[in-house]
Amino acid sequence: MRFNVVHFLSTLGLSAVVGASPLGAQTKSAAWEAGMVLDSTATSQALALGARDAGLGLGHSDLLVRGTVGALFSAEAIVGFHTADRKLEHHLENAWLQTRALPQGFQARLGRFASQVGYLNELHPHTDDFTERPLLYRGFFGGHWLGDGLRMNWTAPTPFYLRLGAEKFSSSSTLNLKVGNDWGPSHSWQWGVSQITNGKDTEVVDHDAAEGHHSHAAQYIGRRVWLTDFVWKWAPNGNNRNEQVRLVWEHAQVSRLHPSADAGMKNQSSSLGAVWRFRPAWEVGARSDWLRVNQAESSGGSVSFASGRLQENALMLAYKPSHQQTWRLQWTQQRALGANDEGEPIFASPAKRSFQLQYVIGLGAHGAHSY
Repeated sequence: MRFNVVHFLSTLGLSAVVGASPLGAQTKSAAWEAGMVLDSTATSQALALGARDAGLGLGHSDLLVRGTVGALFSAEAIVGFHTADRKLEHHLENAWLQTRALPQGFQARLGRFASQVGYLNELHPHTDDFTERPLLYRGFFGGHWLGDGLRMNWTAPTPFYLRLGAEKFSSSSTLNLKVGNDWGPSHSWQWGVSQITNGKDTEVVDHDAAEGHHSHAAQYIGRRVWLTDFVWKWAPNGNNRNEQVRLVWEHAQVSRLHPSADAGMKNQSSSLGAVWRFRPAWEVGARSDWLRVNQAESSGGSVSFASGRLQENALMLAYKPSHQQTWRLQWTQQRALGANDEGEPIFASPAKRSFQLQYVIGLGAHGAHSY
């Protein structure tokens, strides 16, 4: 979606003023607040399935307005924007109304929002520990999956964290479970499992048309998706200000890829990342991802499948001089295997090595931190 750049930049300036003013801070007298996040990058080579072009550009940035609606509801609206092919694009990221006082641990949300499947999907990408989302999200969800729908959660009255959730979107539904607890004064963990059921048969994707780095459309989809995630965090005596270790593992499996596909044919992806905060403002991290897919190709009225594998490894060093600023230097390497019947690679232009320099700054209000 494209629009007048001058008008949009003027809106950015107004939002920056609002976000930096007292209205942008949470006070007892201010029921509504506004904020803005800018995510800028310099990239030496675009990554296969990546969301950032080579050169200078804007990553996942946003304008946010949030507040309460009476005593019973809270609301949030976010317009996300980024650059793609040297053009500024935007989309409506969030626009939801959520209950604040349902009994027995229930909570409902209605509107547009990111699904809570997996660990990273519901989080804003500019809060990630690496410049790009894992291959799992880029291949199966187009970076992150959002839609218009209804969510219902139930948090159990247990001494540990236990939450059951269900979501209904226009043509998909989800079920998810989250369990977590502390382990002594220095350790905490969280485990989750999610299922997505897509209500429509998948079609053959035009991969040539879908090669644009910033499309939110998933390239490798199916009728059924299973995800599981595990997060472990360590900080001395629970104080993560000076030192912390974060370990995140996620795995996804996609089945029923196409009416013509064998029942046992699946797409799979895993991601394992670790980050160490070794000083209050400094972090270092590493992540390894792999993605195995079966790509449907249509020719002469018949459908065939070609398999491919993409491996990605990344190292990063981050400097965070303040709570709302991040400088990140990242090195990423990709290796790809697999070609279709015509000899064309499944994954076009993998980056043998790519360097990214990222700067993220937030002004005014920002979303609440999650585990």
